[in-house]
Amino acid sequence: MAQKDEITLITKPIFQAIGLRWEGTFAEANAGGIREVHRALQKRLPEIQQPVDQQHFYGLSYHAYPEGTGFTHYAVVEMDNSAPTPPGMLRIHVPALTYAKLEHRKGQSIQQSYTYAYAWMKEEHLAPDPGELTHFEVYPMQQNPFEQDPVFTILIPVIQVTSP
Repeated sequence: MAQKDEITLITKPIFQAIGLRWEGTFAEANAGGIREVHRALQKRLPEIQQPVDQQHFYGLSYHAYPEGTGFTHYAVVEMDNSAPTPPGMLRIHVPALTYAKLEHRKGQSIQQSYTYAYAWMKEEHLAPDPGELTHFEVYPMQQNPFEQDPVFTILIPVIQVTSP
């Protein structure tokens, strides 16, 4: 059965976030590497002063390896400019971007959600933004990172392309 969910375009202004960094291959990510960094962030949340949103955290994914075998992932919470960065964490700046936004729901295939999003983008004459940020996911703060059937929001930075 095909997944067909509503996709919207949103523009998110520039923001800063604080959290933890993970870098590795797609195989390492599939083996749980990203889930481990999400769990580590959740355990260290009390160290972060006044996140903008206390109900969600972000998983930001960036190109890392030129041959496309891996990536850098940041498990972060959005912050205002004045918040201190706890020891061992980092601050990341994300530019204002337009995103294709899709809600991934329980019972859906993650791969199919992404496949659907990219197909929709093509139909709408959109392409992934050529910047380093490939996508980000918004997770419920209390969700178990090892949940086999997670709920999250997918945001893919996009640009308009000329019609064929």
